[in-house]
Parts: sequence; C-alpha cells; structure tokens
Amino acid sequence: MALLRLLALFALLISDLHSLPWSVDISERQGPGTILQSFSFNCSSYMPTLELLSVRPPTNFFNKPSLHRQQGIYLGKVTLSSSARLDALAVNHYELQLQYKCGNFVVEGPLFVHVQRDLGHIQCTGPFASPAGEFIFVPETVTPEALLYMLLLPGLEAHRAQMNITSAQDPPYFPGPFSINEHGLLRAPPQGLKGQAPKAFLLQILVSFGKGQSCKGMLTVKVLPAFPSQVIFPQKAQSITVPEDLAPGSKVIQVQARGFDLLFEIISPFPSPLYSIGQVDGVVRTTAPLNWPRAQGTEVTKLQVKAFEKLRPWASAEFDLTVNVQVVNQWPPRCSPALLVTQIPETAPEGTVLNRLTCFDPDSAGSMLHYQLRFHSPSYPANLRLRDRALEVNTTLDCDTPGACFQHAASILVSDGGQPQMTTEVPVLVMVTPVNEFSPACAPHTFRVREDAGPHTLLGSVVGTDMDYPHNSLEYYISGGPSTFAVDHLSGELYLLGPLDYEQQRLYRIIVLLIDHSQDWDFNHHRSGSCTITIEVEDVNDHAPECEPPFQELTTYTPLGHSVEVTKVSCWIPQEPQRLAFSYSIVGGNSQSRFTLQGTVLVHNDTMLGSPWSEKPGTYELLIHVADAGPSIPHLSTTATIIVHLAPWRASTVATSTHRTTVSSTMTPLIVTDVEAFWQPEPWFMVVMTVTGALLFLVLGWLLSRLLQGLAQVFQAPSKPARALLLNSIQGNEGSIEGFIEAPRMEISQTPSTLMSMHYDGRAQDVRTGREYLFNTCTGAPRWR
Repeated sequence: MALLRLLALFALLISDLHSLPWSVDISERQGPGTILQSFSFNCSSYMPTLELLSVRPPTNFFNKPSLHRQQGIYLGKVTLSSSARLDALAVNHYELQLQYKCGNFVVEGPLFVHVQRDLGHIQCTGPFASPAGEFIFVPETVTPEALLYMLLLPGLEAHRAQMNITSAQDPPYFPGPFSINEHGLLRAPPQGLKGQAPKAFLLQILVSFGKGQSCKGMLTVKVLPAFPSQVIFPQKAQSITVPEDLAPGSKVIQVQARGFDLLFEIISPFPSPLYSIGQVDGVVRTTAPLNWPRAQGTEVTKLQVKAFEKLRPWASAEFDLTVNVQVVNQWPPRCSPALLVTQIPETAPEGTVLNRLTCFDPDSAGSMLHYQLRFHSPSYPANLRLRDRALEVNTTLDCDTPGACFQHAASILVSDGGQPQMTTEVPVLVMVTPVNEFSPACAPHTFRVREDAGPHTLLGSVVGTDMDYPHNSLEYYISGGPSTFAVDHLSGELYLLGPLDYEQQRLYRIIVLLIDHSQDWDFNHHRSGSCTITIEVEDVNDHAPECEPPFQELTTYTPLGHSVEVTKVSCWIPQEPQRLAFSYSIVGGNSQSRFTLQGTVLVHNDTMLGSPWSEKPGTYELLIHVADAGPSIPHLSTTATIIVHLAPWRASTVATSTHRTTVSSTMTPLIVTDVEAFWQPEPWFMVVMTVTGALLFLVLGWLLSRLLQGLAQVFQAPSKPARALLLNSIQGNEGSIEGFIEAPRMEISQTPSTLMSMHYDGRAQDVRTGREYLFNTCTGAPRWR
C-alpha cells in the first residue's frame, strides 16, 4: 500500500514527466554546451530542485543540471561542460545520479550516457599534432625495418588514409629512409640504426584522407646507445580476477617493475578496448563496463604489458597479465507475464495449458534458468504442474467437495545460475470455476397417510441428492398430478392439502421434479431430475355397521332342555362392503342369561328340567351390540333390537316354529303385544308328577333286573314258555304307563315297536276339578272344555 501511495503522489506531482531517461547516446564529436537531455516537471506547491549527485567515472565533463520555470512547468536540462573532451576510446560510458525534489517528495534515478564513436570525425590530436611534435626513443640495436611507432588518430581506422613522410631523408645523415604505411606503422630503415647513436631524426608526416582532408604532425626519433637492460618484473606473469560490475576508470591492478625512470604501456592487444595503463604509475584501469561486450568473449583478457626506461626505451621488459572477469549476478531474471492470473472450468482435462512463462537473465542472455512451482495451498498440490515453462492442469479438477479448489494460489520461482544466485517469483492465481456436471436425483419412496388426515399434514420429506457443490442445493416441484398434495420448494417436505377418501382412491402417484441452482459460474445453467412418490391412503373406520333389519320382533317356541336358534343378525357397511369382520355381543335385555350369540346366530338356551306346564310365556327385548373388528381404529358400532316372545313348551309331533316380525330400517319400530292363553299347572300337580316319575324309575329298575335274571335263565335252559312269559310281562308294564306322558317325535322314533302302535287322543283331565282339556296337536296350545 505504501508503494501505491508513493506512485499516486508521484503521479500528482509529476504529471507531465516526458521520461527521466535511463540512457542517452551521444557522439564523441559533441563539444561543450551540448544538451544531453531535457525533461519537464510539474510542481505547483513547492520550489523544485534538480541536482547532480555523482558521476562515474569521476569527471568534470558535465555541468550541474539547470531548472527553469516556463508557463507553470519546470524545464530541466543536463549539458556538457566547457572542459568536455569526449573520447570513446578512452571512456565510452558515464553514469550520472540525478535527484529531483518537490517539497518532501524526492526521486532519485541514474542517467546513463553512452559515448559513441564518430567514425566520420578525424582530427590530429595529441603530441603528434602539437608544435613540438612527438618524441620516441629507439635503441641502436633494433633490427632493420623493425616497428618503431604506431600513429593513432581517432576515426582513422574507418577510412583508407594515406600517410607519407614529407621531410628529406637524404644521406649521409640518414642511414636510409624510414617508412610508414596507411595504418600508421612506422618502421626502421632497411639498413638499421647501428652506429647512429646519439642522432635524432626529424620526420614530418602528412596524413591524407577522403575529399582533400589532411593533417600534419612531427615525429622525432632519437637513437640511443645500447646498454645492458636493467628493467626487470618481479614475476613474468600474473592472473587476477575482477568483478564485472567495476565502473569505467576503476583500478584493476598496479603493475610494478624494477628499473630507472620507467614508463609502462600495453603492447597487446593494441589498442586495448577494455583496459588502459598509466604510463608513469603502471596502474591498469577499466575503460568500459566489463559486462557489456560479454558476447565477444571478454570474460578472460590477456594483456601484455611493457615496462621501459624513459631515456632508453630499448631497455625494457615484458609482463603477461591475465584478467578474469567474474560474473556478478546483479539482476534477477525477468519474466513475462510478471503475474499469472487465469480462470479455467473444473472440467478442464488433464494437460490443458493455462499459460506459458517467458523469462531471461539480464546478466547473461543465454544462461540457463531453473523453474520451480510452489503451492501456497498445500491441500491440493497436485492439481497443477509446470512442464517446459508451461503451467498445465495435472489432474482432473474437482470442486464438488467443501472448500476444494475454487482458487489455487501458487508461485513460480525462477532462479539463475549466477553468484550470488538471483531469483524472481511470479505469482500464480488460478481461479477454478464450478461447472454443473451432475443431475439431481431422488429415490422413489412410499408414504402412508390416514384418510382422516387434515390439511397441512406433513406426509414426509423427499430427499434429493446432487453431487455438485454446494451439495443438495435443490428446489422441489410437483410435476402435474392432483392438487391434493404440495411440496416445499426448499426443504422437499410433502404436505397434504385436500381431503382423502379411502373408498374413492387408495393410491396416488406423483412425480417430484428436482432442479439444482448456484452450482455453475453461469447461474442460468440448471440440471433437473425426478422421482415417483407413491402415497398410500390408510383406511380409517369412518362408517358404522348397519343391520338389516335394525329391528326384529319374533315369537319362538322352545322345548324344555334344548337350545333353539332364534334368529341370525345380518350386519354390513354399505360404504365398505369389503369389511366383513364384526363382533357381536348382547348388551341388554338378556335376563337370566337365557340367550347367547354363536357368531351371528342368536340362540335361546333352556337347560332347566321340569314340567312343561310350569313354564310361563315371556317377552325379551334384546340389545345386540355390533362393532367392526380388525386393525382399523376407531372401532365403530351400532345396536340392533330384537324382541323375542317365548312360548312355553307343548307336546306336539310338529317341529318347533318361530314367528318373526321384522321392521325395516326405514320404518319406526312398533311393539305389538299378542296375548295367548296357555295352561299353567298348580304346584301340587308338579309334586305329584315328580313322585310319580320317581316311582316309575323304580319300577323300571325292578323290571330291568327281572329281565336280566330271565335272560340268564334262558341262556342256561332256554324254553318257549319262558320267553312268552317274559314278553307278556313287558307288555303289561308298558300298558300301565301309556297314560302318563307323550314323548316328542324324536323320542318316539326311538321306542320299541309296541309303543309306536299306541294311540293318543290328546285329552287330559284335572284330578282336582274334573275338568278336561285338549291339546292341539298342531300348535301345541291347550284349550279347556
């Protein structure tokens, strides 16, 4: 943030900065007052300043920057001073450190000045062109035509110049003529200089080059007598290592030799493009940045240095100096793009190239760089990979788990092989956009609901699933179907809206539609699914049984000691004819528990023994409780009314009959009482009958014993008279009891044939009053006479 504020302030203060130049190219021909660069500043609230802090290598060739206000804008200029003498062969690179101030805001930056050779500018400079000329000393022992001197003029190497010695070289003063070629190489006469010491030869040289341009100079060659050389280097060779970031003019090494009044010069390579040596002090210095011409193989430079006496130049010694330029890693690798931001869908296949990185090393354009991908989110380090400077998808991306891979933060670390090692980190931000890949689904389900369930009853929940993240982000709808049901769009809860009727419809099938949302970068991209929900209506007992008829009135005659079926209760549910399970119970009117229900059959039970004349007619109003049975609840019931008129037993050969009177369920029941006359014997009569019956059993027992004795005698000595006697005995006994009782038809059928032949006229007489009564053999009703 501090950097952003600084840039913002800089933009406000310097709105019209045409460009503070990083570098300026200038010809060595430019002289004092030349404007190197001009630029403008905007500083409205303060008085700005522009200063020259330093110059490397140190020199006074540059004036202090000027700053003038013109129409509200400050114009700054950097110019050459009056002492400027630019020479590309001497120094071709200068670094100026400028500082700009506007109030509290300060900006510093370098300005590089590159001095370019001017091949079209040739001038006679130096001692050669001076009035006294240049002096060289040559020992008399030099070999004939030996190289004595080389004339160097700026720009001369780019032209085909002609050099001639115009002064006279006539003998006997000259042993022979000196010669000079177009390259400025002066050689000794063919006869040599032996014996010419201590002569001095004055040579005037004319240099002619294109379009009539020429210059002249004087060269004096002094021949010195040969003496034994006393110049010695402590060592013949030396190798040194210097860093490549040495500024031009920096000291490399000081060469030392033993001798008198010594001078030093570099004789190879000649001229030397990178190094120079002080003639007096022997200090080797750089003349240009050592990292610029690296492509020409200047990492190692072999210099041959010569030390000679000033008065006797032939007294010399040579020294081999090897300068190794050590690469100084000043700049980290530069990459494009500097920030890698991209966006891909999660369905991008493996091997998809996201972006390709291009980097180079400013220190060495051809050096090898190393790339390393670093992840800032360690949970998913394998989703991306770096192959051949290309960022690719490594594995299948999956963003369907919470917090999975919506954003990958990483960086590419680019390092060079220099010393010290410099690195550049390229931030990487990969945004993985979700894609709606999967359709939602839900399993078919069956819900059960009672038919009496009210509106807004919760039937259950439809559970939908979706593998896309966020999971189960669904909406639920009912596709078609009845309006009896509704589903909550968000929760999937299924509700009942309308009434249900088991008898009309027992099963519903509805289709629930699922639609997902918010699972794709395109919010309009949805997927859908569906499932069938079955709703079973559970039967609820909401109709009471109905009996047909609901009211019955009947008359029945029951024999003594027997159970008689009175009637059958018939009940059903018209709305639910399939419901057949009912329970029946007598809940009222069953005094003395004379009636029972055997299923749906009403039975009268009379197990009492006694005289039929002791029975009295009776009426029973029975309430039959009929309830439905089975698993359905609640159990509803109804009550049927049955009025039973019981008539006492009467001896008759006709079967017992029952007279029924039914009342339709649509009619109001009406009770009708029918009084019939019947005989009810007196209590003493019942006592007499009981005693008589007991005596009869005693007689029968006695007869049976006699019969058994007779049979035993027969088997022992059977005879016809005995059998006749036994038969007459039995017949006599039977005849004596025929007036007491009349057995029912079912019992008569079991008597001997002799009793079946007897006749009963249906008459009886009361012994007390002498009244005679008759039995109706059809109806069993008595009548008096």
